[in-house]
Amino acid sequence: MAQVEATTERIIAADAETVFDALADYTGTRGKVLPEHLSEYEVREGGDGEGTLVHWKLQATSKRVRDCLLEVTEPTDGQLVETDRNSSMVTTWVVTPAGEGKAKAVVTTVWNGAGGIGGFFERTFAPKGLARIYDTLLANLAAEVES
Repeated sequence: MAQVEATTERIIAADAETVFDALADYTGTRGKVLPEHLSEYEVREGGDGEGTLVHWKLQATSKRVRDCLLEVTEPTDGQLVETDRNSSMVTTWVVTPAGEGKAKAVVTTVWNGAGGIGGFFERTFAPKGLARIYDTLLANLAAEVES
């Protein structure tokens, strides 16, 4: 099994603290900015960053749906890590200042891919598809926090 990785980033016209706080707000902002590929969204514990347990279904393709139950940690300032209890998938959000009144948000998801020919297709196509999903989420987040 090879590790598969998808990464995307966006510069958002809001300060880093505002962007991070919005990302960490699972009971409010996060639910508002989810793209259509994430459904059945439910905060099960916590709701603000560290200690949150959140559920959603990730529909990567018309036939591929992943049931995600994510534990949220904040290992360092400006970093949220969502670890899926149901798989090897780990998503890391990093928000840093990017000049006056701007923030850079980077999201990286890694997981253990399948082997064989299925794994080849997963490593080839899944990162692009997941990056598109997170591009949409970051665009929605920017629309929510930019003033």
